[in-house]
Amino acid sequence: MRKFFVSSSFVLTLAACAPSESSTNIEDTSEADAEAVIATADMTAADGTSKGKVTLSNLDGRLSLALEIQGFETGEKAFHLHTAGQCEGPDFKSAGGHLNPFAKSHGSLNEDGKHLGDFPNIDVSSEGNVNTELPIEGDPTDLLALIFDTDGTAVMIHAGPDDYISDPAGAAGPRIACGVLERAS
Repeated sequence: MRKFFVSSSFVLTLAACAPSESSTNIEDTSEADAEAVIATADMTAADGTSKGKVTLSNLDGRLSLALEIQGFETGEKAFHLHTAGQCEGPDFKSAGGHLNPFAKSHGSLNEDGKHLGDFPNIDVSSEGNVNTELPIEGDPTDLLALIFDTDGTAVMIHAGPDDYISDPAGAAGPRIACGVLERAS
């Protein structure tokens, strides 16, 4: 009987000293998530309707853009970062050209390319949605300095696909949705 009592006391002592699983995990998860999110951009169409959100995050020392957007026609669309953090409709020309701090040519197929703001085309589902993550190549510290320069950076979706070679914009067609990357608080 005494053996059972000692074992029970030992188990109860360990249980009392152990942190609560729910409070530790929730707290650790929310802190990790908060540290990972750097900025967001609320995407808006030329007519002012909301088209979703793009989130810039640092995950394991790599920057990436997560797209959660909706309300587009099915098919491939070009996705870029643009040089100015402005989205004045209806044409969004205020965002300037592609983010290109290294004076490269346009496109991943161009031997002189690519712009920092050039990304693979996004594929809009039959429901009109895009939920994907796109990595940004390079050192996060250097990239963030370029993205959050004095005039900021806009995120842009074009009406058609990027051909990955035509300079300066990949023959992607009109700009149909824009958002300004704003640092998370």
